[in-house]
Amino acid sequence: MVTRLHKWILRYNSSSLLSFCKCKTMEQKKCYLRYVQNEDRVDIAFLLKVKEDNIRQFNLSRRPSESLESILARIGTNIQKVLQKGSKKKAQPTEGKTVIDANFYVNENIVDNTKSCIDLFDIEDPVTLKITDFEYEAVFNPPWVLSLSLPRSILAGFPIYPEHFATQNTEDSFNTFKWYKGMSVNEKGNKISETHIKWEFLQSGFPYTPSTSDIGMKLKLECIPGNSSMTGPVVEVLATSLVEAGPGRCPFENRHAFTSEKLQSERFRCVTYNILADLYCDSDFTRTVLHPYCPPYALHIDYRKQLIIKELLGYNADIMCLQEVDAKIFNHCLNPLLSIEGFDGCFYKKGKQVAEGLGCFYRRDRFSLISEHQIVLSEVIKSEPCFKSIWESIKDNAALLERLLDRSTASSCTILQSADNPEQIVVVGNTHLYFHPDADHIRLLQGGMFIYWLRDIVKKTKEQFPNKTVSLILCGDFNSVPSCGIYQLYTTGLAPSDLPDWKSNESEAVTNLTLQQDIGLSSACGTPQYTNFTAGFADCLDYIFYDNQNLTVDQVIPFPTVEELQAHTALPSIVFPSDHIALIADLKFTAK
Repeated sequence: MVTRLHKWILRYNSSSLLSFCKCKTMEQKKCYLRYVQNEDRVDIAFLLKVKEDNIRQFNLSRRPSESLESILARIGTNIQKVLQKGSKKKAQPTEGKTVIDANFYVNENIVDNTKSCIDLFDIEDPVTLKITDFEYEAVFNPPWVLSLSLPRSILAGFPIYPEHFATQNTEDSFNTFKWYKGMSVNEKGNKISETHIKWEFLQSGFPYTPSTSDIGMKLKLECIPGNSSMTGPVVEVLATSLVEAGPGRCPFENRHAFTSEKLQSERFRCVTYNILADLYCDSDFTRTVLHPYCPPYALHIDYRKQLIIKELLGYNADIMCLQEVDAKIFNHCLNPLLSIEGFDGCFYKKGKQVAEGLGCFYRRDRFSLISEHQIVLSEVIKSEPCFKSIWESIKDNAALLERLLDRSTASSCTILQSADNPEQIVVVGNTHLYFHPDADHIRLLQGGMFIYWLRDIVKKTKEQFPNKTVSLILCGDFNSVPSCGIYQLYTTGLAPSDLPDWKSNESEAVTNLTLQQDIGLSSACGTPQYTNFTAGFADCLDYIFYDNQNLTVDQVIPFPTVEELQAHTALPSIVFPSDHIALIADLKFTAK
């Protein structure tokens, strides 16, 4: 038999505590008990009206083995302290027993107080807790909100959503969210206590896009965690800042005019985008040297991620390959929100201790995941059979190896099956190659490894699915302009040993190495003038390469104009959240 305790152990996750919504009557009639297995404790929480206008939340963490007598005494003591606090004349302590009477009941019978706290979880009948004149329904291991917050920057016209949202014993479809707004100052401009703000209901739903009428208002979010059996306590979180005016129309909104509808049937939309990792953006060096033309507030991730989310959602993509994705942004921002919008996401962290990596999102009603793979190039160059010819050519070049093997560059492969065309499988590669100006040779080696690895995966996928068409797409920030060897290798199949790339650093020069690959690839967006646009450098570095034997390009979404890119000197800016520009192409299956 699965008891309350056993069920919770099976569904256990980490634990924390938020304040209940004290205006909800239902919370005032329930006492919540949660067993936190790995910390060997039971959390107990309930609300109590200590004065006519004062409802307090009481929280206790006790050992599961502790007796009910001891726990009830602690509850009584805590309540007594609150009642006495603020009293002009403190009550005298009572010898041996608190003045607050508290007991657990089952069918109007007092539960034996010598039992342990954990024993309560095995009782099948309803349990109540009576504290003097108050009676509570005991709720065991309810759906629970572990953490919940709102962004520090909130802009009118840009979606916001619960951040760092984590729950316990919930099911996504049963969680509900309600948004409110209220004035935090009175007619005289004096600040109003948060408990006295008059809240106006706005809407239900996970995300909310503030309107211009919300500017200057404070927002509140209520969350009711739930599952198919019950709901948990309502928790609420207030924004720490007021809604501000947005930056106006962003250039990416002009691009949205070409992506207003979702694709279907044989067509699908692919996006690649370096979104500029926070760890490279939030520093004095970035603010004063790299991007001094961008206001510091617009470099902050709380500001930029609102633009990124709005931009990505407006593309109505089916596959999105992102680079420079902070792990925290993937976990607490992109993945939760995009999941609500119909996407599944995969994150592929870079090597070493780098806290950013690659993200691949696919619309779950258009594609299903067959498998996913990841490599850190420097960690596998010696061991992967598909890299043998490359390794044999460079293994004695000590200066080159010292630099190459120190790189954290990662590559990912996400293998997807089309829902509309089940006979079609797409192998989606994503990477972000080394950036240094004197490293064309390093990038060409990495780019060669990337295509060799993917070619090997394509071969194995065809063997696994002999009756299906397997197509390859390569996305990423290659840090390589069209005149360099990577573009030549991918689009012609050959990067000969006499390419200038191999000697971009004479002390590390690569000799007698020719790279070849036999998959027919083309660049979906061609070679745009700019995909990266900063004050110090501007050129084409990002690409969507596609299998031209099985796919065709149906539409390329126009790029921002030079005037738009220069309007605020360069990127990033108040209207461009990254120093890169998203590439968007509509592709079509042609092979039958």
